[in-house]
Parts: sequence; structure tokens; C-alpha cells
Amino acid sequence: MNDASKAPTGGAAETLRSPVASHNEWDPLEEVVVGRLEGATTPSRHAVVSCNVPLWAARFQRLTAGFRYPPALIGPAQRELDQFITVLQSLGITVTRPDPVDHRRRFATPNWASRGFCNTCPRDSMLVIGEEIIETPMAWPCRYFETHSYRTLLKDYFRRGARWTAAPKPELTDALYDPAYRPPGPGEPMRYLLTDFEPVFDAADFVRAGRDLFVTRSNVTNRMGIEWVRRHLGPDYRVHEIESRCRTPMHIDTTFMVLAPGKALINPEYVDVDRLPDILSSWDILIAPEPDPIRDPLLRLTSLCGKWLSMNVLMIDEKRVIAERHHTTMLRALESWGFEPIPCDLLHYAPFGGSFHCATLDIRRRGSLESYFDS
Repeated sequence: MNDASKAPTGGAAETLRSPVASHNEWDPLEEVVVGRLEGATTPSRHAVVSCNVPLWAARFQRLTAGFRYPPALIGPAQRELDQFITVLQSLGITVTRPDPVDHRRRFATPNWASRGFCNTCPRDSMLVIGEEIIETPMAWPCRYFETHSYRTLLKDYFRRGARWTAAPKPELTDALYDPAYRPPGPGEPMRYLLTDFEPVFDAADFVRAGRDLFVTRSNVTNRMGIEWVRRHLGPDYRVHEIESRCRTPMHIDTTFMVLAPGKALINPEYVDVDRLPDILSSWDILIAPEPDPIRDPLLRLTSLCGKWLSMNVLMIDEKRVIAERHHTTMLRALESWGFEPIPCDLLHYAPFGGSFHCATLDIRRRGSLESYFDS
């Protein structure tokens, strides 16, 4: 066994400089994990899957559950993903990748069995807070072992000084899901599929602004999951809930995004500006423009995401931002707000769960832990 494979012990660990260091969504990006498409498999059937995806995609998913994604979807998405990685590298950013996985392999716990999904969206399964990576307890059974594809990276980061935590592994039994759930209709009070049987959350329901985090309660993140994060981080951090009007909420990064100190982007369909947390009263609230329509009939049928994927941008620093080339209205809006958009293609990634923010996990941004709000 060579020395590189040995974890540091004793005082040696204290002298290491963690390769993981990211406190917000906008400090200059130095290293990022980008997901993979290899082995992608349509999610296995489950209420927590079908309730969270658009109607047509839910029908597609029920018909193809457990089968590999067809080449007609993989091909264009892979070409765009490769180009996106090239753009990141051209900006001097280190790109790392998870291990390829055969997601069609069946696995089981004592209570249920499933096939996998994919590792296209590292933003969902891991939450980076400073020098710590937290593996999240996700509510989709098909994603139960998803972080195993990142274990090569996680062990390397840990050996080099990062903190590595895993939230409690959930049971995902029927007790977690409300059997009487149906999405609320217009004018009806909000309700969620998840009970508070145990803590579950996706990291993509959180965005970071230094000592303040913003979260949406959703059909993959319950109150118990939010409370686990709050207690785990302790008094040095504050966790604020963004109330979403989406009838089937999942992930904050098409609802509310912090782009730079003092600037937050909101989805006017999902967020009531008058009901934002008071702490945001001193910030500029940028209203996302109506997304440009998607004309491709195959994308309209298979996308796991809603139309507001136009908001799913990746900040390179406080000014530069990678955004979808197709969404020209958003590109113009970003320019008008003083940003420097870098147009890129990732439209065909939507059947696999996201766009630029979802497809990445920022490991290191050059900056320190700060508070961006009045105390």
C-alpha cells in the first residue's frame, strides 16, 4: 500500500489544507465536480418520483422505469456536457468526475428493492459547507447508493484534509410517504408527499450565502431534514426557509438563487416577494423573466424539469455566469443586471434532472466565510 492511500492520523491531519472550501454560490470557482451520463437508467417506479416530474415525463418514466435511457437522449446530452466541461477547463477550473456506474443493477434493503438512476447531478446528493462535504439522505429509493460513485473523490478529499460527513441513512419505508397525497390544486393549501417520519433532504434544496443558507421545503426535503441541517451546522449558521408556491416543489435552484452579494434571483411564479425572509430586505431582488419556450417535442416529453430551468445557472465569480444559450431572454436579463453571461448549451440534460447548477458541485471557491447580512 503506498503512502497516498493512507489516511493521516494524529496531528498530521491538522497541518493539511483542505481541498474542499466553498462558502457561497459566487466566490471565484477553482474546482468543481461534474456529473456523468454513462449508465443512466430511468428511475424505478415510486410515488416520490412521479409526483415530482412533469406530467408527460411521469408517463414516460412509468413506461420505461428501470431501463437504460435511449441513445437518442444520451447522445445530444453527452455532446453538450463535453462542451460544458471544455468551457470550465478553459476558464482555469479543475474538473473532477464521479466513477462510471451501471445504474441498472438491482439493489435492496430489508424493506424494498430498486434499480438505480444516474449520477448526472452531484448537486443533489452532496452539500458543501466550507471545508465539509455532507452526503444527503435522499428520498428517492433509486438514489439510495448514488454517492458511492463519488467515493473515490470523497476519500481523496478526506485524505487531503476535508471534513466528510454522512447524514443519517434513511429507511425510506412507507411511513415516510403520505398514502393519501395528491398535489394541491389552485387555491388549496400547500401539502407535501413526505411525512416527518425521518430526516430526508436533497442538497439542491439549499443555496449558500456565507453564514446564511436558504432552503425550500419540498417533496424531497421535509421539515425534519431542514432541522437536521440546522442543528448539524450549529449557531455559526442561520437557515432560512423560502416559501414556494410551486404545487410540486423540488429543488430551490429553479425557485430562488443567490447570485452575488446583495443580489438574489427569484421565480415570480413560485415566490411571493412580499413573503421573502426579512433578512433579504436589503438585497436587490431580481425577477426572472419568462423562460423561452422549448420547441423540441422529445425534450417536452422526457424532461424531468419544469420550464424554469432557465434559472439553473452557475456562477463562475461575482460577475461571470454560465447560462443556457437557448434562453436568450435570461441572458439579456443577466446582462442588464450587471453580470457577464457565458452562453453554453446543456438543454438536452433536462431528461436527466437539471442544467448547469444541478450538473455541478463546487468543491473549492476562493474566499472566506463571511456574513452578507446585517446581524
